[in-house]
Amino acid sequence: MSTLAPSPAAQALQSGVIPALWIPTDPEGSLMEKEFIRFIQFGVKSGVQGFMVLGTTGEFLHLEIPVRKRVIEVVQENAGGLPLMVNISDIRPRVVAELGRFCRSQGVAAVSLLPPYYYPLAPDDLLEFFLRSGEASGLPVFLYNFPERVGYKIGLDTIAATADRLPMLGIKQSGGDFEYHRDLVALGRQKGFATITGGDTILPEAMAVGVDGVVSGLSNALADLVVAVYSQVKAGKTRAEIPEAEWMTQVGGRLSAMEFPFNVGAVLAARGFDLGHPKMLVSPKSQARFEVLKMEFQRLFRDWGLV
Repeated sequence: MSTLAPSPAAQALQSGVIPALWIPTDPEGSLMEKEFIRFIQFGVKSGVQGFMVLGTTGEFLHLEIPVRKRVIEVVQENAGGLPLMVNISDIRPRVVAELGRFCRSQGVAAVSLLPPYYYPLAPDDLLEFFLRSGEASGLPVFLYNFPERVGYKIGLDTIAATADRLPMLGIKQSGGDFEYHRDLVALGRQKGFATITGGDTILPEAMAVGVDGVVSGLSNALADLVVAVYSQVKAGKTRAEIPEAEWMTQVGGRLSAMEFPFNVGAVLAARGFDLGHPKMLVSPKSQARFEVLKMEFQRLFRDWGLV
């Protein structure tokens, strides 16, 4: 294992609730800073542990490199001292290295790395990618496993080899393979890294198998609920004893009505946040479905006293 000791700020990202920030942009793709800061401030007020920046919920693939850098600056300026985990992933290794160096210059606590997407890599080549990217940033690393988006899974041997050679803080497990949490938790206990889930609607179950925290897209609008669930599970309560856990389940059950990220956007809009301009082309039929889903979430939030 690497002997480079992570900072206390970086170590703080190994547990708790970490919103995966939504990034509102205008029709030209520029950051809408005032609207973006509202998401950050809501998280700070709700008691989150830190922020994930430029993640899947933030639709980082649509953002030009200067915009990604400005996003990092704005979060750092408005996070109230909370640590940042910045996803520097890109299909181009030179861009990953550039963003990693920029994060270090900005005092970011840790970086996050997805495997390169579209072109699958052999395990040895994926390890080389993680090692070179981590070394370029000079920062502690979270691996980010999301096979449904990337097209292939980060295997346990690759994760173990990365942990042996980089200051690896943890891995975020996203997607439908809940059982992989168990393997990651077991390996993390051997290698000294944390396992973070992307499953904010199944947080009690994930914590029951040893997951340390959650990187949560829904926390852009529901950080108060997700923090309440996390805190009460930590205090020893079961799902049945936590009303907010049932509310999150009800939210999750409605997300299948629309594709990601529009379904998450409907939650955010229902809570009164400005989403900015869609980064993808949206048909009139999908816009109509979005409005129906938003109204459904608004009804729920009124019933729960959240609006």
